[in-house]
Amino acid sequence: MAKRKLKTKKALKKRIKITKRGKLIRRRAGKSHLLSGKSKKRKRRLRKSTLVSRAEYKKVRRALPYS
Repeated sequence: MAKRKLKTKKALKKRIKITKRGKLIRRRAGKSHLLSGKSKKRKRRLRKSTLVSRAEYKKVRRALPYS
């Protein structure tokens, strides 16, 4: 009996980019609305992307099996 193909979590695939070395890049949370209450400095920091934390890395890689 053949093994089934693994399914990719499409929502996650749209949000995360994988670098050549296998690092996962994501956008920072909190930049979509309620921006008037946040300082300029905070909003500027939210613009930059960051890496997925080591705690979440394994879960995310499992959700993106073929990437």
